[in-house]
Amino acid sequence: MKLLSDSANPTGKDDVARLAGVIDALRPARPHDAAAAVQAICALCYRLSRQPVLRVELRTSLLALLNEREQISLYTSTGILPNTGFFSEAARRISHKLLPAAHDAFRLKDLLSQFFHRPGDECWVNAVPDSCWIELLQALRFDEVPRSTELPPAIAQITRSVRILSFHIAAIGLEPELLRLEPEIEQGISPFLAQHQATLDWLERYESAWAGQDADGNEDAQVVGLLNQGTLLIRRIHHRATHEGTSIRLTYLLQRLQQHLERNAALYACLVSLRQQHTGHGSNHHPEVSLFKVLVQGECRKNDLRHHWNQSLGLLALRVTENASRAGEHYIAENRAEYAQMWRSALGAGVIIALMALLKLNIGEQVLPPLSQALLICLNYGFGFMIIHVLRFTVATKQPAMTAATLAASLGENNGQAPDLDGLTTMIARTTRSQFAAILGNVLMAVPISAAIGFAVQHFGNSPVISMDTARHLVDGIHPLHSAAIAYAAIAGACLFLSGLIAGYYDNLCAYNNIPQRLMQLGWLRRLLGQRRQQRLVRYVENNLGALAGNFWFGCMLGGVTALGTLSGLPLDIRHIAFSSAYAGYSLAAFNFHADWNIVAWTAAGITAIGLTNLAVSFALALTVALRARQIAFAQWRLLAVSVLRRLVTHPREFFLPPVPTGPKH
Repeated sequence: MKLLSDSANPTGKDDVARLAGVIDALRPARPHDAAAAVQAICALCYRLSRQPVLRVELRTSLLALLNEREQISLYTSTGILPNTGFFSEAARRISHKLLPAAHDAFRLKDLLSQFFHRPGDECWVNAVPDSCWIELLQALRFDEVPRSTELPPAIAQITRSVRILSFHIAAIGLEPELLRLEPEIEQGISPFLAQHQATLDWLERYESAWAGQDADGNEDAQVVGLLNQGTLLIRRIHHRATHEGTSIRLTYLLQRLQQHLERNAALYACLVSLRQQHTGHGSNHHPEVSLFKVLVQGECRKNDLRHHWNQSLGLLALRVTENASRAGEHYIAENRAEYAQMWRSALGAGVIIALMALLKLNIGEQVLPPLSQALLICLNYGFGFMIIHVLRFTVATKQPAMTAATLAASLGENNGQAPDLDGLTTMIARTTRSQFAAILGNVLMAVPISAAIGFAVQHFGNSPVISMDTARHLVDGIHPLHSAAIAYAAIAGACLFLSGLIAGYYDNLCAYNNIPQRLMQLGWLRRLLGQRRQQRLVRYVENNLGALAGNFWFGCMLGGVTALGTLSGLPLDIRHIAFSSAYAGYSLAAFNFHADWNIVAWTAAGITAIGLTNLAVSFALALTVALRARQIAFAQWRLLAVSVLRRLVTHPREFFLPPVPTGPKH
């Protein structure tokens, strides 16, 4: 490799060009090829050790940039969310994607974005081990620079950056959104305010310590302790937000405050390290390397809209999935009593679904404008699912989105430790048997009830519920091979997943806007119902608003997808296992219970495939969002799969039936 032969040591080129040439020489051909970057850095270190002139020129160029360029904007803004808010920042990133901002050569922030200008530069910079970057710093031999008792301009800018960030932390810590969840902050018990005063006092003594006077280690520990207390307070606010509701604004403020605390801690560590190196008490620990990686990543992602979206909505997604996980606990049967209750609730839902399917078929036979017909179908689905919830019945396909969040919550409780695979396997077994009971309960009730209704209407009303042509059309639409039933079932699974998010959103809305407390203040409602009934209604709304909204909008999505496909001519439709089972029952009655066994077999196979697709899609989407919301990287899926298969082979009954009670023998 021809390293720095024409770029790093040419006479007559300025410092910016020299450093840009060095970075171009270190940059690997592929962003993820960290080995090539490490090899290039090692080669550069070797040349610096062998060529003192090259070492002096490169070190002089770097020090000139640090001393002569403005650094404060780099330390106080790069990688930190601005105070403009979520949507304003999103608009800024979009506009700068289309028309990049003008560069100011005097600002180190803009120079850094010029140095690392290629997509994926942050990948190789972060992939190179810290020890390799530290080796490069040591190869530059900054100890050869004459020491001065005056604070260098570059370090003076770091101290001013720390002071500015400290002001920002104190200001954000007094935002009304934070005071709503942590009112003690306003009373003066705030680490955000305390760290500001401690930081100002520490900075005043830093210059004296640089001049050679002893530094107070207790003051160092005090500033670090206050910054850590601020982080703990943010975690406490996060926890309260999961119970009292959150918003995009609150999420944005908490993330911005956390970023300020982390940046100030990083700059503080750099100042301490630089002071120790100056006084001859340095160590091999170089926090400036970690800061360098963070700054490069921040500049490379400053216009990344997807990163901004994921970063800002993380807590909101966590709140949504947190509600789903608590609801999911009610969908998992752990003992025989809960298993029997699951059967009863699933059977009851099968009856309602048979009636909903009948009403949907009748609406479809009416000669109505397309939009009116679509609206009636949406209302039929929406109110039907709400009735099922009010009656405490269970629809099998509503389980995966909830139980997936519960599984993610159990993974998140390990706090970075190795997960309990045996415990996770037990939870999966419980979830499987609960799902098995719910599916069979829905199907085993929906099919006979639909067939009985079809037979009764045809026998006593002298006219079938559906015609033979309609019955054939319904059966053909369920066929797993000769129709798009599997694809339509996947669309229904996506709707199920979205309904879970909607339920969590409304639960969060209820808590954040204090809906129960506001309902209790309605005098006309108290006069209408009485105080006791009003309290019962308020408790029901508090515990069920999200579920009711999720069920209603799920029904609207099912009807809306079909209407969208009809109006647009696109191949869009839905297939839901419970409704497909009901349609099969009505078709069986239309065939006078003399359907060909080939049709029956393919219909059963189609219903099974539809059900599995509904469950798999909704579970996979819900689990993915729940894991990402909790920032969980679970890398042991293969071991978990082996554990589940082993349990299935050795204890298959556990996946389908509840455990046998082990009580004392009499």
